[in-house]
Amino acid sequence: MPRIVIVSPPFFSHARPLSVLAAALRTRGAEVFFACSPDFEGLALDAGVAFVPLVVTRNANTGVAESTQQDAAEAARLDEFLDATRHGAVETLMTQARHRRADMLADPDKVFDDLRSLDERLRPDWYVVDQLSYAVTLALHCLRLRYATFCPGHPTYVLSDQDSYFGVPYDWPGALRPDRTRLAELLDVARDNDRAFTAAFDAFAASRAPAAPRPGRAFALTSPDAVVYAYPPLPWLSARPAGPRHLFAGHTVGSVQPLDDHWQHTLRRLRDRAERIVLVALGTFLAARDDVLRAVVSGARTASRPTALIVAAGRRTDVVGAVADDLTVVVPSVPQQALLPHMDAMVHHGGGNSFTECLRSGVPALVLPFSSDQFAVARDAERAGVGIVYDPNSLTDHQVGSALDLLGTTAGPEVKRWQDALNALGPDHAATALLEVMHPPRGT
Repeated sequence: MPRIVIVSPPFFSHARPLSVLAAALRTRGAEVFFACSPDFEGLALDAGVAFVPLVVTRNANTGVAESTQQDAAEAARLDEFLDATRHGAVETLMTQARHRRADMLADPDKVFDDLRSLDERLRPDWYVVDQLSYAVTLALHCLRLRYATFCPGHPTYVLSDQDSYFGVPYDWPGALRPDRTRLAELLDVARDNDRAFTAAFDAFAASRAPAAPRPGRAFALTSPDAVVYAYPPLPWLSARPAGPRHLFAGHTVGSVQPLDDHWQHTLRRLRDRAERIVLVALGTFLAARDDVLRAVVSGARTASRPTALIVAAGRRTDVVGAVADDLTVVVPSVPQQALLPHMDAMVHHGGGNSFTECLRSGVPALVLPFSSDQFAVARDAERAGVGIVYDPNSLTDHQVGSALDLLGTTAGPEVKRWQDALNALGPDHAATALLEVMHPPRGT
């Protein structure tokens, strides 16, 4: 079986699913190393694989973005990003595009040299690299090392044709669809980024690996062998690019620890007082939008049935807790995967992990997208009939209350159907398929 190095950026929402894939590959006989910044060594230990310290970007998010130690420039960028989310989808995506120019290839020479040194030391047969770690992908391409791409977000992050651009959703949920003028502005920014990064990739490859094939379009550079998607194979997704095998994991939830006594007691107390329990979590960055969390808490009180909330508020527990009642539990973070099977609904931001974890647990959702691929994920939830989507910046009490009332009757049956479909997938399924690419049976 192959020796594999999994390279993860230092973002919890990316590193955790990659560590789950690492564990699945290990249980199937592969020798696996998990390479990430030192803060994430615990994920490797949990997965039962070896840890290799490797820093591939100066950004980081160890679980709650506001609590992660950042230098002054990165902290300022986080503040700018959060401010942009208050001005809507297009402004946020254009801000992210500007930030991308500053950090996507921040230190490609160091990444190249560190990976070459790691390869000389470990001599792995294959790498698995997060699709958004473009400097790592470029280095592996230039070093001519075999790798598989792991796409942690929406599948359209892997560009399918010349008319698709990174940072522009393939489609928009009805509540957040921009007008033509604003969409044209976003497309102009995305095209400029596409040209600039393609030129930067080509210049780097010509300098450091003149004998290697040219990398081509930067945002389309992925493994020629296999791409693993932490997402279900939804029937309306565009055809995937020709060449590699496209492997859909459906979700990347591994073994989940049972709830401890504290959470079991909390659930019993809430069930005694309410007819339903709703989990509210906006992800590791967006928990800072306490105005939206407070709007959800306020709106839940307008629902037709007594509704209890469990709210993950990051560093904003005091602010959100100030508007809470005895049916609302406000904590910094939650064991989301363990709690979801006990929930009647969830309010989330359209993150790929939250979307797929809800499907796996059969939980419908109110989706409030802010940034990145969340608009595409929210549109998928809408199309699949498993969620209701609203603009978080104009959210009203009535929208929250009515959505929570409707989810059980309209989205509940559909999400159960998708849950059944995802039961046949998962990280074990993806690992088995990936190993067939890496270590094909004799005679194939």
